[in-house]
Amino acid sequence: MVPGNRAITEARLPVKAKGNQPQRETRHELQSTYATVLTAAVASAPAVWAQESVSRDPAGPYISGSYGGYKSHGGEFEDENDLLGVALGYQFTPFFALEAEYIDFGNFGEDDVDAKLKGAGLSAIGRLPVTDSFGVYGKAGAFVSAMDVDAFDESETYDEVSPFVGAGVDFRVTPQLTAFAEYNRYNVDVDEDDFNGQVTNDGPEFDTGRVGLKYQF
Repeated sequence: MVPGNRAITEARLPVKAKGNQPQRETRHELQSTYATVLTAAVASAPAVWAQESVSRDPAGPYISGSYGGYKSHGGEFEDENDLLGVALGYQFTPFFALEAEYIDFGNFGEDDVDAKLKGAGLSAIGRLPVTDSFGVYGKAGAFVSAMDVDAFDESETYDEVSPFVGAGVDFRVTPQLTAFAEYNRYNVDVDEDDFNGQVTNDGPEFDTGRVGLKYQF
């Protein structure tokens, strides 16, 4: 009876081993399939991104709005305040754009000097795309300003055109919407012979920093 049981046990062992073999093969096939799909997805991603980049038209008009702050330098004009800007531009290529902008600097000055500045800038922008969504740029142009100065019981208005320069970074949030941050430097001249010579410099300079959103049509 023992030899019979032993024979039955030996006969069952191969059946159990054969029963596990399909499970191991199925698991191996699933792992291989998953690895193949993952590899294909990673390999095809650059092609998908490239297709999106090609289908997106980089040229067209845009509008933007920005908010930031500035610090004015120059004797009695030393101060800091907020500024607002709105712009209209045209992006010719991913590398070049032209822009017209209006900026309101509000009031600034100290002690017996109160000045108010606003103006319009026209600039050329050169941009270097770092990725499909991120870029750095520089800008240079002319700033047409109107500055009203009340100082030492006198009032003067200065209208002039002066150069300005700037630099910034931008990030494309959607195909139409771009966020940006930039720095610009402006200056406005004042006649030192005005105000009975009590203004001790030839006009303020402005270091500005701001962030904004640009919408391209």
